[in-house]
Amino acid sequence: MSTLTINLWSGRAPLATGDDDDADVPQIVLHPVANAQQRRGGCVLICPGGGYQGLAPHEGVTVAEFLVARGISAAVLRYRHFPKYGHPAPLLDVSRAIRTLRHRAGEWRFDPHKIAVMGFSAGGHVASTLCTHFDGGDANAADPIDRESSRPDLGVLCYPVITMRDPHAHAGSRRNLLGDRVADPAMIDLLSNDEHVSKETPPTFLFHTANDDAVPLENSLLYAAALRRSGRPFALHVYERGPHGVGLASNDSQLSSWGELLVTWLRGHEW
Repeated sequence: MSTLTINLWSGRAPLATGDDDDADVPQIVLHPVANAQQRRGGCVLICPGGGYQGLAPHEGVTVAEFLVARGISAAVLRYRHFPKYGHPAPLLDVSRAIRTLRHRAGEWRFDPHKIAVMGFSAGGHVASTLCTHFDGGDANAADPIDRESSRPDLGVLCYPVITMRDPHAHAGSRRNLLGDRVADPAMIDLLSNDEHVSKETPPTFLFHTANDDAVPLENSLLYAAALRRSGRPFALHVYERGPHGVGLASNDSQLSSWGELLVTWLRGHEW
């Protein structure tokens, strides 16, 4: 089966201010495993990074192709971002994407109870926001997709933005996400995602490099510590060296091992 592009809403998305395909229309591009018999039962929703002002291709389609080659279906999310959108638009988009994948899992032949969310850098903030701010769906919604839970079954966070607090916040992502609310203590509290980990937060795989000079390692450490306090399963992989934004790091023989570690972890969860 070839890729399939799906707009997340049939009409205008909530909060949409226009109809520009690239800026205003959130969508997913589904990359299913061609042979249904080879699928491992789950699907990974990928949120590329880009500082909440763009979407990096090497953290989207390239990663989807990597997973599909290993028998795991994937979908790439195009979520709304600066300069037209800030919070809560990205959270609305990723929530709707998970609900859509879950609602149409039978049609696309993967398990509705094996839907993971994966994010890189600012996309890691999108993913971790969902992992800590999901809901069970609205049973009375007219739209059947809105009746589905937005809780991901697993989280995968790659050099993620986690906290909105100094000194470890990524200032650009914070500014682009919050705009004129960047100094609002309530918003800082709400979107410092390590502070919202609970016993319902999904098991999580984290990958970071110790010398990341854009998004400090402390972001992953804070989230891992919160998972630990809440008794939630996690795998944390910290590499000694490597720049921010490496994606699959295919040109680095050591750093590129993280992708296979992820696949092993997913298979350990019966993906």
